[in-house]
Amino acid sequence: MAGPLPPLPMLDVAAPPQPAVTVWYDGTCPLCLREIALMRRLDRAGRIGFIDLTPPDAACPTDRQLMLERFHARENGVLLSGAAAFAAMWRAIPALRPLGLAARQPAVLWLLERTYRAFLKIRPLLQDLLR
Repeated sequence: MAGPLPPLPMLDVAAPPQPAVTVWYDGTCPLCLREIALMRRLDRAGRIGFIDLTPPDAACPTDRQLMLERFHARENGVLLSGAAAFAAMWRAIPALRPLGLAARQPAVLWLLERTYRAFLKIRPLLQDLLR
């Protein structure tokens, strides 16, 4: 009868890389789905993690309803919303990085946020047109 087996050596297995940016989106919104599909195609390096908020068990760092009402992203551990969240996503995609970097300027971000807020007012109408 053989004795106990020797312990297996520990392998140095690296954890899978974390995305540079995490984006939460409304998977029931046709506008959101189109935007996310485009961003996935542009994100060839896989630097963005996309989380659909529609499943009840979806990871949600704050109030789900609030996250469904405005676009949210996490960059460097900071939760962002609105235009700042879009800018974070753009910075993770080489083709859009210049726009994302420009949004670090307060005047540019202010203008983008005002545009985003205007868009939010017509979002329901646009969603209905796409359904």
